[in-house]
Amino acid sequence: MMGEFDSIRPYADHEVPAVLARLLADPIFLGTLTRFRFPRLAGPFGWLLKPLIAHRLRQQLADVNSVGALQERIEPYIDHTVERATDGVTYSGLEQLKAGTPYLFLANHRDIVMDPAFVNYAVFHAGLPTPRIAIGDNLLQRPFVSDLMRLNKSFIVHRSLTGRREKLAAFQLLSAYINHSIRVDGQSIWIAQAEGRAKDGDDRTDSAILKMFHMSRKDETFADVLGSLNLIPVSISYEYDPCDQAKARELSIRASTGSYEKAPGEDDASIALGITGYKGRVHIHFGAPVIAGFEDAKQLASLMDQHILGGYRLFPVHYLAYSQWDERDSALQVPTAEQLFAADELAKARGEWQRRLDACPVEQRPWLIRQYATPVRNQYRIKAGLPL
Repeated sequence: MMGEFDSIRPYADHEVPAVLARLLADPIFLGTLTRFRFPRLAGPFGWLLKPLIAHRLRQQLADVNSVGALQERIEPYIDHTVERATDGVTYSGLEQLKAGTPYLFLANHRDIVMDPAFVNYAVFHAGLPTPRIAIGDNLLQRPFVSDLMRLNKSFIVHRSLTGRREKLAAFQLLSAYINHSIRVDGQSIWIAQAEGRAKDGDDRTDSAILKMFHMSRKDETFADVLGSLNLIPVSISYEYDPCDQAKARELSIRASTGSYEKAPGEDDASIALGITGYKGRVHIHFGAPVIAGFEDAKQLASLMDQHILGGYRLFPVHYLAYSQWDERDSALQVPTAEQLFAADELAKARGEWQRRLDACPVEQRPWLIRQYATPVRNQYRIKAGLPL
């Protein structure tokens, strides 16, 4: 049966040794690893370091012959990366997840790699199996990236197709795979609520993604199909976004010229910065399963938005940005940062926020402010029962 999903599915346990061997013989992968581990020495001594790193990895991974064993082996490195680039990760709502039940996690999307990594981190540390992760093929330009992601339970979403029929066929396959994963394999899925990161801080669920889940089971009603997938709204809140300056720059250029061309290697740079850059505190909230209360994709998208935006953790910086925002909503009763946070916490946030504003060119600042202010507006509109 699994043959039909071979082009997109994650690697199975029996494929792990061969894929690891391929990676450890890939000079581009080893070069990337060398630059990551030894940024200063990689240039002059790369020829020497690459074979040493490959040898060391072969020793460390010699007995790894399943995806679970690989995750156990890399977990300490993930934890180290997470802990080094944050002031702590907290989570809430995990107690609602039951062992043995597969879920469809639908999350807001701010960072290419770290969004699913933090969800994995929370779920792994709660002793539950990690989900399979949807990743766009636009990020898999190098074969080694695709291999790495598929080793870590990622499956591929074909986004770069242009023809309508090809797109339709790809969505049909994706829909069938997600339904098969949850209902037959009993494996959870993580997918972002919309294609592409919410660069302006406005997290919204794209109803097209919800319709896609239904595509492979058209003979059943939308409500029945989506109700059977154990949909969990996930809110990921970063106190600070390492890519906020780049996002402000892109939005500013887009607003003034009407378009934005990515430079070669720009995705790679934002992936690296997203992983290693300072994030302050991070909070992940898992909502209760949304299995009823909707008839169609539009109603469900609105319901998911209420849960995801309502579960978002607002930090002092969000209120500081909101107070500076030209577009803040006078009808909303939003308290000031001073009313909500302790003086020392607020002083630290003020310093960091000012540093970010100072580093941002004046014409791009409104876009930086918007990123941090929008979640405040959205959450207080939900609290007030107002439309988003």
